[in-house]
Amino acid sequence: MSNNADEESLNQPLLPQSLRRSVSNVTSQVALVGSNISPIESLDYEIIENDFFKQDWRGRSKVQICQYIFMKWTLCFLVGILVSLVGFTNNLAVENIAGQKFVITSDMMLKKKYLMAFLVFGASNFVLTLFASVITAFISPEAAGSGIPEVKAYLNGVDAPGIFSLRTLVVKIVGSISAVSSSLHIGKAGPMVHTGACIAAILGQGGSKRYRLTWKWLCYFKNDRDRRDLVTCGSAAGIAAAFRAPVGGVLFALEEMSSWWRSALLWRAFFTAAIVAILLRALIDICYTGKSNISYHLVDVPPVLLLGVLGGMLGSLYNYLLDKVLRIYNLINEKGTVGKIILACSISIFTSCLLFGLPWLASCQVCPADATEACPTIGRSGNYKKFQCPPGHYNDLASLIFNTNDDAIRNLFSKNTDAEFHVLSMFIFFVTCFFLSIFSYGIAAPSGLFVPVILTGASYGRLVGMLIGSRSNLNHGLFAVLGSASLLGGSMRMTVSLCVILLELTNNLLILPLIMLVLLVSKTVADAFNGNIYDLIMNAKGFPYLEAYADPYMRQLTVGDIVTGPLQLFKGIEKVGNVVHVLKTTRHNGFPVIHDAPHSESPVLFGLILRAHLITLLKKKAFLVTPVPTGADAFEKFTAWDFAKKGLGNVDKIEDIDLTDEEMEMFIDLHPYTNASPYTVVETMSLAKALILFREVGLRHLLVIPKTSSGWPVVGILTRHDFMPEHILDLHPSLVKSRWKRLRIQLPNWNKIF
Repeated sequence: MSNNADEESLNQPLLPQSLRRSVSNVTSQVALVGSNISPIESLDYEIIENDFFKQDWRGRSKVQICQYIFMKWTLCFLVGILVSLVGFTNNLAVENIAGQKFVITSDMMLKKKYLMAFLVFGASNFVLTLFASVITAFISPEAAGSGIPEVKAYLNGVDAPGIFSLRTLVVKIVGSISAVSSSLHIGKAGPMVHTGACIAAILGQGGSKRYRLTWKWLCYFKNDRDRRDLVTCGSAAGIAAAFRAPVGGVLFALEEMSSWWRSALLWRAFFTAAIVAILLRALIDICYTGKSNISYHLVDVPPVLLLGVLGGMLGSLYNYLLDKVLRIYNLINEKGTVGKIILACSISIFTSCLLFGLPWLASCQVCPADATEACPTIGRSGNYKKFQCPPGHYNDLASLIFNTNDDAIRNLFSKNTDAEFHVLSMFIFFVTCFFLSIFSYGIAAPSGLFVPVILTGASYGRLVGMLIGSRSNLNHGLFAVLGSASLLGGSMRMTVSLCVILLELTNNLLILPLIMLVLLVSKTVADAFNGNIYDLIMNAKGFPYLEAYADPYMRQLTVGDIVTGPLQLFKGIEKVGNVVHVLKTTRHNGFPVIHDAPHSESPVLFGLILRAHLITLLKKKAFLVTPVPTGADAFEKFTAWDFAKKGLGNVDKIEDIDLTDEEMEMFIDLHPYTNASPYTVVETMSLAKALILFREVGLRHLLVIPKTSSGWPVVGILTRHDFMPEHILDLHPSLVKSRWKRLRIQLPNWNKIF
């Protein structure tokens, strides 16, 4: 009995018994915040869509929308700068304080003053610990501990007082420096996460009103949701500053800290961590000039920015041309199988002629004296192809063309090969790869874009490196890596995953800040022109893809504005003939089931039944002669396996079921087979909020119920297609002009050419 009591006590919150709530509710309205007991509340992460909000949303001009977006990015930028400065100051202070302590102690040990050495060592540690403890206990108890539990709880919706105050921030920074310097076995990563979150929260609310440090131009966020996102970016920046690992910071925020995540937040967190990494690199270069193993410095940032801008423009052009070519190929593929095969063979013949003829345009290069393999390569695969060149020479363009894509990428990425390729050969190879990858994709054969884009970007990056020459400290191999990153970012618009992929390809963690910077720049530039390549292809193929965000015009509509009829309903006990008729005359996959007289005084929604389950009932002929509930007999006729989803291509069809006239007059009790807890929304809910619910939960059907109880209990059913912009704007054409669009640069209208 005592063991059970001890185990139960270990699972209780660390609160005095008098402050705990009743046994019936084990949650508490107070919690240990830092080292003090404080009351807690919940945060309103939901957008309160009242009439004032809707009026404010409708009244926003494009300038205000741009200002709102600009402020989000500006605050992320400021968070990155401030967190990196705090992280650098933290490291510098710890190294100097602890270093001075260790130097004095070591000097005394050399003089054999052992007792004095111990006293100095122990006293300094005691003073540092005492100082950290005093300022924490008396000034800001919320700063005790790592702070990660408090930040994680905040991101989950718990509002604890004082955890993000200016007082807590100062005590956290000073106390962490003092405590870490005191030789205690504690780390600085947790406090840095809390510090980053504090900086983000203070900036998000415009400063600190208590200490009269407010900035009106920062007071732009009016809800907890925007502040939550900024705090998430701050926590990612804290880990990035603690370990100089920006990707690790983003993944830490994604995996451990945040309870709600989306792609837009990933993008801003990545940007914040990139700022931290770049600024820390700059500060370390200033402090340790000549002692760093990094082969790049601040003077190399402009060429990297140039790569990012050009990569974004080339990537958007690549997407534009590929989209047009795929539409042309679709016209050819519609001619039938013969047309598909002829197209693929034609592209193959053209590619072969081009690749074999181009090396004749390149001049022969003298074999390098320090080549790591035989030059020229004869009779086997290698990096120095002889082609038409005389002995002792090789054709650099043929060395790239007559190799696999993997080997060509490896050659372009390799360092200490600045003199291996000629500028004209690299330009020819870049243009060839750029257009051949566009024309080769989309034929009737399995094909991918990732490796061709990496190869094209590598050739473009090395070409830029050759043109810049000695004006940069970066070698041509590193330019090739950054060129691949820029073209990938400009075409596919991914950031973190591409960063990790390229790091694993090169096995060089030192170039991480440059890769992050070029990815950020190229993606930003390319987003000004068009979408990423996979979205363009998906849109061209007609897939009804639900975006992670809702267009602003959706907040002007309710779900009742877009539901269309007629709505097909079933009673709890339905006639077989009615079920068969509805299944044969509609293509719907879900049907509401209702209770009405004599089972209920007024119609009541019972649930939702799927088309596949109805066909299973008809196939098994689970019929009743009279309309009475089946009760427990249903479990004797069926098992859960009977209603499991069939494999691909094994779907039963209503046309395959034969029923007699007598069976058509019988009844089916739908109650045991109906989902009695479907997701429902009131018809007055905004379409934007319904879209987020539909996408986040992964629904197929969303029932719309009336605001009042009079009439039918269901207004309609929302499916994926009801959320498509084309369908919505077709129902409400007046919203076309007010539809929000990305601020993008329009390319020339070349549709007539294609």
